[in-house]
Amino acid sequence: MSDPSFTFIDELFAQQKAFFATRQTLDIGFRKQQLQRLKQALLNHREDLYSALDADLGKSREDVDLAEIGEVVHEIDFALAHLDEWAAPQTVPTPDIIAPSECYVTQEPFGVSYIIGPFNYPVNLTLTPLIGAIVGGNTSILKPSETTPRTALVLEAIITEAFSPKYVAVVQGGRAENTHLLGLAFDFIFFTGSPAVGKVVMKAAAEHLTPVVLELGGKCPLIVLPDADLDLVVAQVLFGKFINSGQTCIAPDYLYVHASVKQALLAKLVQRIRDQLPDLGSTGKLVTERQVARLQAILGDSQGTVLVGGQADPSLRQFSATVVDEVQWDDALMAEELFGPILPVLSFESLESAVDLINHHHPKPLALYVFTRDTAQAAPIISHVQSGDAQVNGVMLHAFSPYLPFGGVGASGMGEYHGHYSFLAFTHKKSVRIVA
Repeated sequence: MSDPSFTFIDELFAQQKAFFATRQTLDIGFRKQQLQRLKQALLNHREDLYSALDADLGKSREDVDLAEIGEVVHEIDFALAHLDEWAAPQTVPTPDIIAPSECYVTQEPFGVSYIIGPFNYPVNLTLTPLIGAIVGGNTSILKPSETTPRTALVLEAIITEAFSPKYVAVVQGGRAENTHLLGLAFDFIFFTGSPAVGKVVMKAAAEHLTPVVLELGGKCPLIVLPDADLDLVVAQVLFGKFINSGQTCIAPDYLYVHASVKQALLAKLVQRIRDQLPDLGSTGKLVTERQVARLQAILGDSQGTVLVGGQADPSLRQFSATVVDEVQWDDALMAEELFGPILPVLSFESLESAVDLINHHHPKPLALYVFTRDTAQAAPIISHVQSGDAQVNGVMLHAFSPYLPFGGVGASGMGEYHGHYSFLAFTHKKSVRIVA
């Protein structure tokens, strides 16, 4: 029997099932109108989001404009420009064996979708999947992360302003609410978060044979070859590792540098951190005091040498930008994804051995980064290390392109989205044959 304390969730789910059955979401004009409504409501709450994201995660207005509000607006505009093209039936050739007939492929919405948002980029990573649900013709129930409560309330205000709850709605809460929602027969589930919770989501989805997209994480390596531009490496590490206090699923998790350039690179990196991220709060805020304590414990168990940083204040949810040298594969810092502003440093002599060790210890990361002046040297590394995505001489910004699919492989996730790939993720390819 359903838990009576969650009757409102069951009623909301039933309302969305009924609304989807009216077929209103199939109309392309309707979908475009909803995208416009979402964009306007988001912009109407810009100041609220600045305040909420500062309180929850210590994000600056510039970071919010870049990676939260700006990225969502960019995805909406891209979808509006291309939705007609994406939704058009695709005519395909008819083989002789089934001639004469006309064949085409159309994209059909799944129905009622459940989108589980994470805490680290709570606007972007909740609303960008919603864009996919809208352009695909689905209805949606969103559950923002309870660990960013201020932002979750603003997200609810945005959704309430833009949509009827029978079409798109927010359910607030934590594990109990999520468990109840996962027990419902959704037509599609989109989850962003940890591999551990991803397994819970996938197990629940299996009960109803519900398709899923899982955007997870992992330990993303940043490999530095002997000929790399070390100043570029330092700049990209400062941006990629320490923005949002290291709480980015595609942040470089560890630095894997050729022994011949390690000391020169670390000298530059440590000096730049002291110059640009000198204070305890320079990287923003971790999401909870528990996360600070977790990082403190892991660092305390490390056998590496702290070159810079290592200070923390759980009461303020702050952890300084930290670099740890002389780390080995069995170190506490290499046990799992850190998701914080600590950068372990490992070195290698043989590139072939380095690739083998990555594949052995932390296979299939969400992202792989290689730095070299000779980009041809990066090709075999990208080929031999399976990863969700990869970049040469840069980090993270591939996730800002609506032309590129974003997603993991294996333990780092399944399925992809952004741009056209969001439309494809939230729709089923339906083959149609017509015999005249």
